[in-house]
Amino acid sequence: MKYYEVIDHTADLCVRLQAKDLKGLFINAGRALFELKAKRLPLEGNQKKRKVTLSVKADTPEELLVAWLNELLYLSATEKVIFTDFKIKRLDKKILSAVVWAEPEENFELKHEIKAATYHNLCIQKKDSFWYTQIVFDV
Repeated sequence: MKYYEVIDHTADLCVRLQAKDLKGLFINAGRALFELKAKRLPLEGNQKKRKVTLSVKADTPEELLVAWLNELLYLSATEKVIFTDFKIKRLDKKILSAVVWAEPEENFELKHEIKAATYHNLCIQKKDSFWYTQIVFDV
């Protein structure tokens, strides 16, 4: 299994994610979100990326994951960008701070209009040496 797989879900998009650590799980969730949202157009030349710093707080890791993804969606919609790279600087049970890199939306073909990450059946688990979650996106 690659870092995520799309799962059949009525009317919404659902992905199952895995990573070796919790930071990786959050990064993979961001990557999956934007890979589902948009496909890069074949462009020539150097694509300039803009660096964005963000921070979110929540009471549980699950709430933090939803807050992270919804903040990315909000910034993507308001600034007309697609996030392509993610670096989490700090992650504990209640705080996430990250640096993300954005490219103009015009460099991409939009595949899905994703409105929000949801709490539907959301649970973050560690099993053996991997972290897992499943998240539903409202489209």
